[in-house]
Amino acid sequence: MDTNKLRSLCPALQNKTYFNYGGQGPLPTPSLEAITTSWKRIQELGPFTADVWPYISAEVNKTRSRLARLCNVPAHQLALSENVTSGCVLPLWGLPLDQGDHILISDCEHPGVVAACQELARRQQLEIHTLPVKQFRQGRDEQVKTDDDVLAVLAQRLTNRTRLVVLSHLLWNTGQLMPIAAVAAQLQAHPAQPYLLVDAAQSVGQIPVSEAARAADIYAFTGHKWACGPEGLGGVAVSERVLNDSQPTLIGWRSLQDETRAVADDPDPFHHDSRRFEVATSCVPLMSGLRRSLDLLDQEGSENDRINSIRALSEQLWRELSSIPGVSTLLEGPPPAGLVSFRLNVETTPATPSDVVKALGAQQIWIRDLADPVCLRACTHVCTSRNDIEQLTQQIRRLSAEDHCD
Repeated sequence: MDTNKLRSLCPALQNKTYFNYGGQGPLPTPSLEAITTSWKRIQELGPFTADVWPYISAEVNKTRSRLARLCNVPAHQLALSENVTSGCVLPLWGLPLDQGDHILISDCEHPGVVAACQELARRQQLEIHTLPVKQFRQGRDEQVKTDDDVLAVLAQRLTNRTRLVVLSHLLWNTGQLMPIAAVAAQLQAHPAQPYLLVDAAQSVGQIPVSEAARAADIYAFTGHKWACGPEGLGGVAVSERVLNDSQPTLIGWRSLQDETRAVADDPDPFHHDSRRFEVATSCVPLMSGLRRSLDLLDQEGSENDRINSIRALSEQLWRELSSIPGVSTLLEGPPPAGLVSFRLNVETTPATPSDVVKALGAQQIWIRDLADPVCLRACTHVCTSRNDIEQLTQQIRRLSAEDHCD
């Protein structure tokens, strides 16, 4: 697969060695141009005129349909959001949970989702229990064992009061893949039939998502990471059960069946589809930019082609790092996707993870450090080159050798 085409379209990749796709992907120039063109068109039509509404409606519908196809769900089950957090929180806070119900949340969730669940629990007097998945670090070659282990610990931690399970599709810190479809099936068979909320921040644009997105009750993602779209636009696929059970929380005119008027005694003002979880005015030009980025990704190959390319690169990086004295990878085997987390031996390396990030940044090599577990994280993408990996590993070798000499 030729990975240079998309890479050559990203100005952010021309003057640096970039491994932070899990934080934010670079925006290709054609996507930026699509955003600018859309903005100009809106101004030509007039931002609030009768002429502009058909254009805006078409942009919204095209984007909703495109993201729904990506998730393999009907368009009426796909709500547009600004980011992963809003995609998670807006349906989550409308679920019919009762005092004393239990939330089972994995120990590898992003702080934004954790905080939302904690505040929900405080307000509604719910109990939060932990699903331990941080311990599962077998890597790609032992994915079947990981899946079995996750399902086993899930069975142990479920109670007759568990009403919600929160589990990421791809863990943002260790890089291990979770068996979302199998988890959903296990929850459906449980007497309490808990809802399943999936943080898919590290999924869309990197790994195939249709099976997991269809299986989850709430599957929230963003376009600005692996999909290389603009920040400020994402989506959430919601199950029919959530459409029936969850009430709107943060409410605006886009939530309403009739946005032109408010009727005090209307018993059913909200959309009956995913739009009940949309709020108000959003940045329409971003939609054109995200669709263009998704088109460019498709030109790099199918979802399976792209994940195979990403895995080959992450395995190379994982093996190179594993061979460096004083460096240990979090996963015991090659990563199932593009997240490669590793540590420098604290007994022989005085540099903290943040020190390492700063030292690499001075060389225009960009990775990040994480706090839980304490580690460094580098992400490989279809835009990543083998030369990028060589540059990173050379600098890690140099830093490790310097520390060993000290």
